[in-house]
Amino acid sequence: MSLINDKYEAVIGLEVHAQLKTNTKAYSNDENVYGAKPNSKTSVITQGHPGTLPVSNEKVIEYAVKLGIAVNAKIREKNEYARKNYFYADLPKGYQITQDKTPICNGGFIEISDDNDNIKQINITRIHMEEDAGKSIHDLDPFNSLVDLNRAGVPLLEIVSEPEIRSSNEAYQYLTEIRKLVRYLDICDGNMEEGSLRCDANVSVRIKGEEKFGTKVEVKNMNSIRNVKNAIDFEINRQIDVLENGKKVIHETRGFNAATGNTLSQRHKEEANDYRYFPEPDLQPVIISQKYIDDIKDSLPPLPKELLEKFTSEFKLSNYDAKIIIEDRNTAIFYTQLCKHTNNYKAAANFMNGAIKSYLNENATSIKDFSISPKNIAELIALIDQNKVSNSVATGKIFPLLIDSNLTAEQIAINNNWLQESDTETLTNLINQVIEKYPDKVDEYRAGKKGLMGLFIGEVMKLSKGKADPKLTNELIRKKLD
Repeated sequence: MSLINDKYEAVIGLEVHAQLKTNTKAYSNDENVYGAKPNSKTSVITQGHPGTLPVSNEKVIEYAVKLGIAVNAKIREKNEYARKNYFYADLPKGYQITQDKTPICNGGFIEISDDNDNIKQINITRIHMEEDAGKSIHDLDPFNSLVDLNRAGVPLLEIVSEPEIRSSNEAYQYLTEIRKLVRYLDICDGNMEEGSLRCDANVSVRIKGEEKFGTKVEVKNMNSIRNVKNAIDFEINRQIDVLENGKKVIHETRGFNAATGNTLSQRHKEEANDYRYFPEPDLQPVIISQKYIDDIKDSLPPLPKELLEKFTSEFKLSNYDAKIIIEDRNTAIFYTQLCKHTNNYKAAANFMNGAIKSYLNENATSIKDFSISPKNIAELIALIDQNKVSNSVATGKIFPLLIDSNLTAEQIAINNNWLQESDTETLTNLINQVIEKYPDKVDEYRAGKKGLMGLFIGEVMKLSKGKADPKLTNELIRKKLD
């Protein structure tokens, strides 16, 4: 970022659309599935044919309340639906069912670290329920745009932040936390590449110290969190260049081209769109009781913030280790189960963030499909703690064999003759042999050349065929020579 940017600050607000993992659509019993044959998951209700009536999907309400609770929002008691009217080829009804003046959630916040690594709350304006539009496809036919209505009617939650984000890094963190939350709650898969989590960024810049906002530009078409960050960075610099050249930023919508890293003008916004919102006449208001909210609250799984606190305070993990583990819900669940079988929480974290994570990455698989049980990993950790095997043997030899084996870690170690030699008498005999073999090195060691300890330990390891307990061997050699 250029030095001139120190003169300005960015003002960013994000609008995030989360597609919900319901079996059916928001207001019909059409299947809600991704990747089906085009136009095979739509019906006359979704298309708004005369005489058809929508029905609220109760799961959508439940998922909205879950998210609201998770971000500490206020849940509305009386929820009314509205029609948002506009024409587009992939919107056969000519309107979307949404919420206008009565969003199901108001307020709440997401915690991130600001650019100085201080905790910062990004406040949420509202979360409301709505349905998705269909999808226009422009790159399959050279002469025509094609329309797939499978997505039309799919339930969404729109999460609107206050314009309190001040950098692309803060936006990246905010969006990462949103994705993590919806995955923990199991209400959305958070896959931006498939469009199940989408983000529009409202970006403006102003001179530092000014209170008035600059002219806002809306940036769309960002299909990854990194692309959101890159698009915001480009747009901040573009707007600063416009202002520094004595021109005015135009209020418009711009798309992001990931290949070039640029934003491109799509349409100007001289006036606010008039969507002619009015109450949805075919859907009754939904009343949400406090008991309903309390019951959902009681059913929520542990959330990232709660787990971070538990892992760092109760399990004494570093902030770094804990954050890596809670990044993924299923990894956090596995680690929690692992800690029921071992008290060596640090060693358990090392296995999660080391051997296990490497295996999952190399095999492009998920912890959900991991074949070793938490109990078996705990038994492997116990072998190390009991000095029966070294850490390198445990991770490099036993762990790979556990993947496709019904044997325990100890059975594998015994079968392969990998158990460490920790019998003091046996090790003392081996040490004596080494000392007798290298009398001159012993004299050098005693004369102050302590680096020779590695030679003695290495020779004992050779005689024991790698089975000597390194720590105990070290202690016995020192005692013998000092």
